[in-house]
Amino acid sequence: MAGNLVSYILQFLTPDMIGRVAGALGLDANKVQGAIAAAVPTLLAGLGGVAAQPGGAEKIADAVGQQSATLSDLTNMLSAGNQAPLIQNGSKILSSLFGTGDSGMLANAISNHAGLDKNAGTSLLGMLAPLVLNGLADKSDGDLSPGNIAGLLASQKDNIAAALPSGIGEMLAGTGLLGALGGTVRTASQTAARTTAAASSAASTAQQSVAQAAPSSSRWLLWLIALLIVAAALYYYLGRPRQQAATPPATTTTQEVAPAAMDVGKQLGDTLTSLQTAVGGITDAASAQAALPKLQAAQADIDKIATGFGQLSAAQKTALAAVVKPMVPTLNGLFDKVLAIPGVSEVLKPTIDAIRAKLATLAA
Repeated sequence: MAGNLVSYILQFLTPDMIGRVAGALGLDANKVQGAIAAAVPTLLAGLGGVAAQPGGAEKIADAVGQQSATLSDLTNMLSAGNQAPLIQNGSKILSSLFGTGDSGMLANAISNHAGLDKNAGTSLLGMLAPLVLNGLADKSDGDLSPGNIAGLLASQKDNIAAALPSGIGEMLAGTGLLGALGGTVRTASQTAARTTAAASSAASTAQQSVAQAAPSSSRWLLWLIALLIVAAALYYYLGRPRQQAATPPATTTTQEVAPAAMDVGKQLGDTLTSLQTAVGGITDAASAQAALPKLQAAQADIDKIATGFGQLSAAQKTALAAVVKPMVPTLNGLFDKVLAIPGVSEVLKPTIDAIRAKLATLAA
């Protein structure tokens, strides 16, 4: 039962496969990627709630036992464009486990979160249900008994909650579908309140520290002010947008910028998915060393995107953040996991810390 079940399932959903699924459904690949990143932990959370009900673990164990295809088989079906049987089978599974009402609420939450219509959300959940059940089977150590399945879901509570977007928690609050996660799910408003309180406390502490240190550090303060003035001047002359001799029509600018922003979003989504796959394959110091070039390449790609982030419009920044936010909890969980492996931190921590910082900026 070791390992992160969410990450294990998501690693099979490669960018190429997501692109094929999006093409088959006539959907935007970035939206599908965000929907999948939210749907997998949401389904697992819902299954945890079912398992906690009388007879629920038996229903899940029975559904898992009826899955004849492996995860690889299912992902090959998706890649080959054979989605219809998966959708049909998965929809039956969802109805039998959650009931029509709750499965509909799950589809609504995923659709609203990713900006899809309900039919698309329902289709995606149908595709993903067999994959999630096969992930449970793979991580059950060959024991598909109800007690073992329920124990596996319970043991993954923290990983599932960490990967669950806060918006999903808010949309499904009060439905009982996330009840198995208990207090580990925080809504966006709760997180904001905690962050504000922490920031206020930090600011107060900083003010006290400055007041106490002022007599002995006034010279450093003067240097700091001088450096800030120089930095502001450099930004004014080098960083601000240049005025163009002839301003093009607004419609032309929009047409030129929008495709570029979409390309950046797709590039970032592909980079994060590849990063997730690379980190998910790390098991020791040797594999960490082998994965380091991939992490450094991902860091370079993210750095390039972050460098141009300030030139995007508010709407484009929001669209880019929508690509990043659903994947950050999963990536942070993977980062924490691999850094805890003996010998890995020495190899990867500087690169991972840099990636974390850039993603925090892009997701803000």
